[in-house]
Amino acid sequence: MSSTSPLAARIARDLLKAIRSGEISVGEHLSAQRIADRFEVSRSPVREALQALAGEGLLEQQQNRGYFVSSRPPAVQETAKNEDAGHAFEGPNDYQRIAEDWLTNRLPAEVTEQMLRSRYDLTKAQLNDILVRASREGWAERKQGYGWRFLPVAKTAEAFAQIYRFRQTIEPAAMLEPGYRIDREVLLEQRRIQERMLEQDIERLPGERLLENGAMFHEELIKFSGNPFFYQSLVRVNRMRRLMEYRTQIDRRRLYVQCSEHVEIIKVLEAGQVVDASYLMRRHLGGALSTKLPERAADLGAPIGALP
Repeated sequence: MSSTSPLAARIARDLLKAIRSGEISVGEHLSAQRIADRFEVSRSPVREALQALAGEGLLEQQQNRGYFVSSRPPAVQETAKNEDAGHAFEGPNDYQRIAEDWLTNRLPAEVTEQMLRSRYDLTKAQLNDILVRASREGWAERKQGYGWRFLPVAKTAEAFAQIYRFRQTIEPAAMLEPGYRIDREVLLEQRRIQERMLEQDIERLPGERLLENGAMFHEELIKFSGNPFFYQSLVRVNRMRRLMEYRTQIDRRRLYVQCSEHVEIIKVLEAGQVVDASYLMRRHLGGALSTKLPERAADLGAPIGALP
């Protein structure tokens, strides 16, 4: 990947790590637009990253269909492993350690890179990747001049409840927008993802990927509204919520219920019953809130009875 741009190389390393860990399965389609949305970049560096991985034999490009994960010969696997070892990419523990310390007020709001490198024993490149990711997920920004600033996020159970009540308002309402148009291809892909989670992925995938799949389902459906303000608002609060959920143990049993409800909403949309889907979405988010709030209150040490 030496000929790719630094941004494309970083995207390629992220995808490579997910492929090698099994987070992205053999045969899985890689959507350039979804990857671009995830990294908040244009499709150009994403295409460059996909081309680089295809050149390594990790992806297969199918005409008019895009890129799919291919089976990898051992020689290619070893090459990719050796190349990746020479690059700095933070493991999830490094990122989550800093996120945890920010959530629990063990870090000041303003920090320097040197302070973070010393505290967490990171290289400059490793820390850069972590801070870029934190910035992308909405809880860190570079200060003008020198240093970084951590931004207020959902650090309390009350804030977590407010996020879900906000989502209960905007997601069902977005389905009732006059410009709501269902993309059948996107809906089919979301149904495939959710059904595969029910069949095997809930038990197989790491928690971070499961959270991402859930957020992606809601973000893809709200896009159908044609109203970018709904979509942008949901992406923002999902990032804040995801940071809080890094702290908690994923309840995989509950995910079976959530994914089943996702499939139910998809089936109703496939039938063109958008109003019914809006009702199901509100009920789905209400059920998630009533289940998750006590857990988050316990995780954050908040008295449940004092919460709204």
